[in-house]
Amino acid sequence: MNVGSVFTPFSTRPTLVFPGAMGGGNWGGVAFDPALSFVFVNTSSLGGMGQMVPSPNGPIAYRNSMGYARFLDQDHYPCQQPPWGELSAVNATTGEVAWRVTLGNFDELAAQGMTNTGTLNIGGPIATASGLVFIGAATLDDPECSVRVPAGEPQWDQRSRRKAPVQLGGDESER
Repeated sequence: MNVGSVFTPFSTRPTLVFPGAMGGGNWGGVAFDPALSFVFVNTSSLGGMGQMVPSPNGPIAYRNSMGYARFLDQDHYPCQQPPWGELSAVNATTGEVAWRVTLGNFDELAAQGMTNTGTLNIGGPIATASGLVFIGAATLDDPECSVRVPAGEPQWDQRSRRKAPVQLGGDESER
C-alpha cells in the first residue's frame, strides 16, 4: 500500500492519504474574530483510501475503485491516534495555531477509560464579540459547546440533538 500526505495522488496500488476526503477542515466553514485576528475551524483527523483502476468505458481512462473509503477499524473508529475531532483557533496574521480543543467523545470508549478522543465532525462555529465561540451539530455524539477566546477554555458542553448555533444581526433601524 502506498502511504502519503494530503497531495499524494491515488495510484494503481491501494493508496492511503492523510487527511482523506472527510479529514481536515471540512464542510462546516469557519468563523473569524476580527479583534484577535483568529480563524476558528473544526477539523476531523481521518485518513482516506483510494485505488485507480482502468475504466471499462467512458471518457476517462481510470476511476477510483474505492470511492471515498475512510481509514476505519472493524469497530468504525479512525485508525490513527486521537483526537479525531477538534476546534482550533488559527492566528490569521501568523498562521500559527493558538489553541485546540477536542470536540466530541465516544461514550463506549469513555466507559473503557479512553476519553478525550474527539469524533468526526462537520458543523461550523460562530464567534461572538463577547469572546465566546459556539459550535453545535458538529460531532457524532451531539454536543453543543462554547469556548472562551483567546485561551481556548471550554465553558460548557451539553447534548443538543444537532442544533446548529444561529447568529442574527442587524442595525438599530431594522428593529
